[in-house]
Order: sequence, then structure tokens, then C-alpha cells
Amino acid sequence: MKIKILFPIALCLVMLFTPAFAFGKISENPPAAESASGLLYSSRSSQPSGAPEIKQQKSYKNLDMDSFLILNESTGKVDRVSVKDYVTGAVMSEMPAAYETEALKAQAVAAHTYALRSRENQKKTPDPALKGADFKADPQKYLGYMTIDIAKERFGENFDAYYKKISGAVNQVLDEALIYKDEPIVAAYHAISAGRTEAASNVWQGGADYLMPVDSGGDKLSPEYEVETVLSSEEVKEKLESVFASINLPENPENWFEIKTRSDSGYITEVHSGGLKLTGLELRNALGLRSSDLILKYSGGYFTFTTFGYGHGVGLSQYGSDYMARQGKNYREILLHYYTGAELVNVKK
Repeated sequence: MKIKILFPIALCLVMLFTPAFAFGKISENPPAAESASGLLYSSRSSQPSGAPEIKQQKSYKNLDMDSFLILNESTGKVDRVSVKDYVTGAVMSEMPAAYETEALKAQAVAAHTYALRSRENQKKTPDPALKGADFKADPQKYLGYMTIDIAKERFGENFDAYYKKISGAVNQVLDEALIYKDEPIVAAYHAISAGRTEAASNVWQGGADYLMPVDSGGDKLSPEYEVETVLSSEEVKEKLESVFASINLPENPENWFEIKTRSDSGYITEVHSGGLKLTGLELRNALGLRSSDLILKYSGGYFTFTTFGYGHGVGLSQYGSDYMARQGKNYREILLHYYTGAELVNVKK
């Protein structure tokens, strides 16, 4: 396999959910440790004038809690983790510490909301596989959240600076969560959009009014926005046949793919291959590509896939949130932009 990466690969996280919007999640690629120079980004803790305030009349204290029960996938044990330790560990795991403080706050609220929704789902329809836990994670592999000890090993001499920055951001928003119709939202997020986020209904079964396309043009400025991946026809054939047993690829690789439709945001929604009708997400996952917003070309026995963005494109764009923060937006403005129509509430009141 020949891969030409135009820019270095960074983290990406995919949030998956069922038609009932029960959470599950898969980390596509463990985030690479950031260099100390990344902390040169300025941190904006103060709120810009004109920032939207939390308007809350109904109490959501029923969502308040001291800890979460997390199934550790490496050990098979259920760990009780304080809300603060979980949210801090989730941000350390899911977002580069180099990002702006306001972006880190937005990520913290999304992580907290994820955990709350998972707990509420388990109350309604318990999953026996979770062994009584609210959700699962694998801190040893940096998936979902990290413990302090694991973060120390991972970040080394940068730990003190990273932890101080992230925990400080978390402390400022620890009591907050995103609500829609009196329930915690599906706070889906991804690394980099293709310039506009995607509707959830184009990616998964079901949809949500607050997971609709919004502009995220700042993502196009990411050094990792456009990536070129080159795979031989033999590799593509092997990957497709290993995932789709009934696929029947014609002899000429030039005829293997026919892109039929794209969403308004640019992501492939339907592609025909070897007699099968696939979604862009299915194709992307089968070939291990970064995004389903892609252009493909075939020449001389090789396919070139040029992808735009990184992740499913639904919900909050992590790079986009950092870009907005660098433009002076605060975490509330970021969250209410990407989760349109959701309400930011204080679960302590």
C-alpha cells in the first residue's frame, strides 16, 4: 500500500448512535501527543461581550450526580469515576491540549452531555453487556477518557502544563450540559468537517433537529483538511471483499465505483460498487479513509482517494470549534452554533 499524506494525521473521534440515539463511540485514530509549542496558542477564559447567557427556568437537578460507572474494556471491570475526573480525562483523550481554552470548554460540555445521555439510556433500556455501567471506555488505549496516571505516561514532561490548562477549562463548565426537549442531546463530534457539517440523518438511522448542517468554513484552513491516500487495485479489492461478501467487482477497476449522490454538505450518500448500493460511510469504513467527502481517481493500477475533513461530519467540529475560539467566540457560542436549537443548562440548579 502506498499512502501519500499531504499533512500529518491528528485525532478523530466518531460518535455512533442507534435510532433511539443511544450512545456508542469509536476512536478512529488515537490522538498524537502534541508538542509543547502547541501551548503557544492563547487561552481566552473571559467571555466576549454579547455572549449568549444560560437561560433556564426548569430545573435539571435530576441529571446532577457525583460519578459515572464506566466499563473498562481492557480490564472488564466497572470503575466508579467522579464526574470531574471523567470529563477531564475525556477532554485529555479527545482534544489536543494546544486548542483554545474556549474550545476545550465546549468539548468538556459535549463529553459531560454524552455521559449523562448514556446514563439516562441505561436507566430506560439497560444493556446487559455493560454489566451495570453507564457506558464503556478504554482509558489504556486513550479511548473515551484517560486516567491521570495514563495521561502522565502519555504526555510525559508536558503533563503538568496540559493538565493545568484542561482541568482549568473543565472546572469552569463542569455543571453544564446540552438539553433538547428535556433530555441530554446526542453530542456527536468529529475532528474536521468538510467545510460544512453533515445532517445526522445522512449518516445514521434516525436524525435530530439539533444535528443539522451548519457552516464550518474554518475547517478548510486546517493543515489536515485535505489528504491523499493511494491504494493499489489489489488492496481495494481485498478490503471490499473482506467487508462485503456478496460484492462482485468487474474486471476493469475503472468500473468499480459510481458515485450517485452527495449531501448538500458534500459527503457521499450513495455509491454503487460491484452490484451493491453502499453509503459513503460504508465505503469510507471499508477502505479506512478519513472522510466520505472524497474524490477518487484510477490510473495505472492504483486508486487515489482525496478526502476532505476527518470524521463523519456530524455535530461539533473540533478544529472548527478551535477556529471559532481563535476568532473570539466563547464555548457557549460554539456549542449553540454546532448544536442548533439545543439549550445549555446548569444541572446543579
